[in-house]
Amino acid sequence: MVKVNGYVNSAATFYDQPKVINGFSDVMNAVFGDKGKHARTSVGTNALPFNMAVEVEMIVEVEE
Repeated sequence: MVKVNGYVNSAATFYDQPKVINGFSDVMNAVFGDKGKHARTSVGTNALPFNMAVEVEMIVEVEE
């Protein structure tokens, strides 16, 4: 994993978007170990497609 961008559908008064995306990071680290470590960005938004709670975009490097 190289980088993760996390978008959290939230109200204007919610400020814990990083904590929400931490959950995703924790799972990736648990599944992939050191290869699951990544840089990360978390952003709050007032709407996501299909009213989803969270959207995650990842950049990964694949080894042959």
